[in-house]
Amino acid sequence: MTMSRRIKKPGLPPGSIIYTGSKNVEKVIVHYTKYNGTDITQELYDNHKEHVYHQSSDEYVDWYDFRGVNDSKLIELFGNTFSIHPLILEDVVDVHQRPKYEEYEKGNFMSIRFLKFDKSLGKITSEQVTLYFRIGFVVSFQERESDLLSAVRQRILSGKGRIRHKGADYLAYSIIDMIVDNYYVVLDEIEETIEVLEDNLMESQDVKSKGDIHKLRKEILVLRKSVSPLREAIGRFSRSESEFVDNSSLVFIRDLYGHTIQIIDSVDTFRDVLNGLQDLFITEVSFKMNQVMQVLTLVSTIFIPLTFLAGIYGMNFENIPELKLKYGYFYLLGLMLVILFFLLMYFRKKKWL
Repeated sequence: MTMSRRIKKPGLPPGSIIYTGSKNVEKVIVHYTKYNGTDITQELYDNHKEHVYHQSSDEYVDWYDFRGVNDSKLIELFGNTFSIHPLILEDVVDVHQRPKYEEYEKGNFMSIRFLKFDKSLGKITSEQVTLYFRIGFVVSFQERESDLLSAVRQRILSGKGRIRHKGADYLAYSIIDMIVDNYYVVLDEIEETIEVLEDNLMESQDVKSKGDIHKLRKEILVLRKSVSPLREAIGRFSRSESEFVDNSSLVFIRDLYGHTIQIIDSVDTFRDVLNGLQDLFITEVSFKMNQVMQVLTLVSTIFIPLTFLAGIYGMNFENIPELKLKYGYFYLLGLMLVILFFLLMYFRKKKWL
């Protein structure tokens, strides 16, 4: 597993907004959604110099969704406009954050990783998603230009469920819940890959199978490093006493916490299964090697007495007693065949053949 390189410069004061990623977005896109139980407005901003960001009245929920976090100046401008703590902005552009939940005086912050599994490559890719919310206001930051949160936006647009009638805290919960639900998709794809590996391993124990098992074990480690701190973060979220989290939303957040525990259990199970597959691979290779050694040992055992007899009567002494026998050659061949027959019967009785 290759570790991501951090390009954050040492010596800078806390709250310095320095992008640490390697994939720059050419143009940061901001998707703005304003809604309540009856009205909804959606806008797409790509020319940020002409737009003035604002928060509507308390009757609405304003959601700003950034796609791309490499424009540090834009994020700093946005943070200053809405009085977002500099440490939050620092974490937004630091794309190597572990999942966490923190509460500030003017809003709450959540960092989470969106995971995808490429079955063809057997590799997990991750993207950081960060959230900041307070009453009537949510801002989300996606690391890349792909829209990972379109499903939540579609729920708001369709008006199905309770999301349009809830506050910003429920929107933040819905975004996190959607990302966690995607973990189940990743788990299903990994499970299918493990089943294929297991079938291939039972058919042949080639070097590729060993490499695939080792590679998938590393990806499981990546998955666990993303999920394990997430349990702690959502646990803190579920026990929040913040004024920005309504009590009616806590029951849903606690259910989400249960999902993270279930996911971690599945990840641990996959890790145990892969360890078992690796042990099975070693056992099968050892078994095949033992079979080869057994055959070679049996062949050696059969030919040792035959070679001994042939060696004795192949010596060039003139006074060998049986040298003058008329049928001595055939007697010797017969003796060799008898020895061979009894050895084969003995091996079959011991079930070595």
